[in-house]
Amino acid sequence: MSDVGPTLTDVLALAARHGLDLVADGATVVEAGLDFRVVLADATDGRRWALRLPRRPDVVEGTDAEARTLDLVAPALAAVGVAVPDWQVRSPELLAYPALPGSPGLTLTAAGEPVWHLEPDSPDYAARLGRLLAALHAITAEQAAVAGVEVRTPEQVRQAWRDDVARVSEAFTVAPALSEGWRAWLADDACWPTATVMTHGEVYPAHVLLADDGTVTGVLDWTTARVDDPARDLSAQYGAAGSAGLEATLAAYAEAGGRVHDGLAAQARHLWDAAPLGYALYALTTGAEADRATAQALLDPESQPGTPGSE
Repeated sequence: MSDVGPTLTDVLALAARHGLDLVADGATVVEAGLDFRVVLADATDGRRWALRLPRRPDVVEGTDAEARTLDLVAPALAAVGVAVPDWQVRSPELLAYPALPGSPGLTLTAAGEPVWHLEPDSPDYAARLGRLLAALHAITAEQAAVAGVEVRTPEQVRQAWRDDVARVSEAFTVAPALSEGWRAWLADDACWPTATVMTHGEVYPAHVLLADDGTVTGVLDWTTARVDDPARDLSAQYGAAGSAGLEATLAAYAEAGGRVHDGLAAQARHLWDAAPLGYALYALTTGAEADRATAQALLDPESQPGTPGSE
């Protein structure tokens, strides 16, 4: 991460100023998010709370949109036994809600190393994920628009990716093979959806809460949610579980009512392969030199000092 966070004492004092009487014993800090740092702590009455602290001022601007999203998706997911955050404290410096049941399927160590709490290629998880996404994607674009949630048409989705590719290509050196792959992808009509659906945008095990028996109990961090390409909620499953895991998820998704168009699996793979593009956009947002350096290394490893052939 590119920022240094407040101490636990600072966080608990901030919570107290917002009416939460929390204790340090048992408190944990979760560093997985790029936009928010999360602290989990117990109140004096024993209730567990989740505190979200923005890493940068710009992320606060999106909290109104996220609040509208939570209001929209909460009843639809509750119908399948899945909870989402219920914000009870909301300010520019702190979001807080009673902690949801279950534990993340993926966490990070203090050094930023991933720790899996499920088998990434678990068929059981693949099936549960497919059913979860079918329920989320059943929310229509019309319902989202009425709720004030951002809606992108298929044409707008594709154009946004064209714009992102152009912006990153102008700001960074991109390896020719990667750049050519992006151009071919953008030109391939078969990959792109003919309809868009309500999506989370970052469905991966760090944001999915599970009970001890593997049941999905909650979904966290709706910062990037909007009506968009359904494949954006499937790409991380391809990255974690490969083609077999993706196909298992799509089978459960279709059985639960999800619409599987011909190019959906291919698009999920393309979106996973476009991860360097996403990180580059993040680096342009933060403006941090360390983030730019990481993005450049992802976009063109050969351009890094000391890399064979880069002299």
